[in-house]
Amino acid sequence: MFESLTRVPPDPILGVSAAFQKDPSAEKVDLGVGVYKDEAGKTPVPRAVRRAEQDLIAAQTTKAYLSPVGNPGFNAQVAALTFGVDLAGRKADLSLAQAPGGSGALHLGALFVAAARAGSIAYVSDPTWANHLPLLGAAGLKVERYPYYDPQTNGLAFDRMLGFLDALPADSVVVLHACCHNPTGQDLDVAQWQAVAEVLAKRRLLPFVDMAYQGLGEDLDRDAASIRLIAKAVPEMLVAVSCSKNFGVYRERTGLLAVVSANTEQASIHAGQLGRIARTVWSMPPDHGAAVVDRVLATPELRQEWVTELTHMANRINSLRSLLAEKLTTASGADFGWIKQQRGMFSRLPLRAEQVVTLREQHHIYMAPDGRINIAGISPANCTRVADSIATVMKAG
Repeated sequence: MFESLTRVPPDPILGVSAAFQKDPSAEKVDLGVGVYKDEAGKTPVPRAVRRAEQDLIAAQTTKAYLSPVGNPGFNAQVAALTFGVDLAGRKADLSLAQAPGGSGALHLGALFVAAARAGSIAYVSDPTWANHLPLLGAAGLKVERYPYYDPQTNGLAFDRMLGFLDALPADSVVVLHACCHNPTGQDLDVAQWQAVAEVLAKRRLLPFVDMAYQGLGEDLDRDAASIRLIAKAVPEMLVAVSCSKNFGVYRERTGLLAVVSANTEQASIHAGQLGRIARTVWSMPPDHGAAVVDRVLATPELRQEWVTELTHMANRINSLRSLLAEKLTTASGADFGWIKQQRGMFSRLPLRAEQVVTLREQHHIYMAPDGRINIAGISPANCTRVADSIATVMKAG
């Protein structure tokens, strides 16, 4: 019966990583997959996470099942990290479910929306993280796009974005990047977020916020400002949180879905629905990563150590942004200052697909086909060569 299945095209991002691994060149540079890398090009486990793991192994006495919505300590800690200690005044309206990573949280949220209203349309930014489309679509949502990025200015198309949202019918789902937009790195400022929140409330739209990089843009609170603004403006919203990048627990699949309901009674109903849906998909989420994150956040000494490490990571990324912008401007003669204004791990360079291929084949520099680069893949040692290679390819046309 399986002969009807067709070959799946290679994942565009994972394919870049596979090609990089096969390249024997000593000068190769991987700017593809979105993981943080340190000065040595490694993706480290933060010290606070290692210490929490050691404590957990010593203290944990059982591997018995948890509930379908996971570790309650983790859920509460990450909710406070996301919404603030006052939970944006919505504590009684919150339903929380641990999920296998941010991807699991997004998919669970999409299934929740589909259960409430089949055939709902989810609008994602143009461009957006490539996996948004299959994660939402596989749950039965229709996926459309709203204007977001202007490649002519390498900045936001904010007026077009706001006008588009202001024309959407009620109950449309709007997927938003809380911070560190993937793939462009171009974020809204606080005033722009306030304007978006007002439109969401006025048009009765359902915000579905994806936060995968809290603390890697500016800081933990400013990166979550969008969520806290929106939570105070609208009756209902969803937030998918990933701990992969800021805690370095990529393979542990550690995420959270938070549903903000219109009132306490609805929140009770929605909590039951989240548990029901999770039970049918993964039964219960993996425990280890969530238990580690819970321990880090609940232990003052570990929490402070983690914040210090996270701040170093963010500062390093922002420093590399400035360095790359300067090197590209010098090498190309064009103004790349806009890279400095972006936040997070990503930027999207104005490159055509064939230029990306040339960079890979002739210069051993690997990036996503659309020109998205992982800033953390750059180092002071390779930045000049990366910039010179990009400038050479751009000048060749």
